[in-house]
Amino acid sequence: MDLRKIKKLIDLLEESNLTEIEIKEGEESVRLSRTSGAGGAPLAYAPAPAPVTQRVPEPVMPMSSPVEAATGGAPKGDDLPPGQVAKSPMVGTFYASPAPDKPPFVAVGQSVKAGETLGIIEAMKMFNPIEAETSGTVVAILVESGQPVEFDQPLFVIG
Repeated sequence: MDLRKIKKLIDLLEESNLTEIEIKEGEESVRLSRTSGAGGAPLAYAPAPAPVTQRVPEPVMPMSSPVEAATGGAPKGDDLPPGQVAKSPMVGTFYASPAPDKPPFVAVGQSVKAGETLGIIEAMKMFNPIEAETSGTVVAILVESGQPVEFDQPLFVIG
């Protein structure tokens, strides 16, 4: 990737309210993120690894999971209920509620509107809200609070 393009991306990040930008061009990718700190926030450059062509199996959830009780079993891959699947945009720890003593953001059967918070993912001491992309009813919650999640892992199904 051309150094001039990277400098333009840095300028774009500094001029905006964004905390992170990731651009992919073919096999190359650039990820810029703003770190929290006093003064001018320094930027970090990290090349992303090349895409993996091998499919990694989904982790198997324990049989006593409350998620299974709510969804009728642990969905795997194509066994997801019909509807819009909300996936994890990052690697981190999923939390269903804003605090341990607070009720969850959503429950199975609850109606949600586009933009409504479904849960949060903690990544690098930052709490990132996971918002509904469409309005509908929560059909399934596929992860438990406190569970580590992977990038692009299904979290919710909204019908």
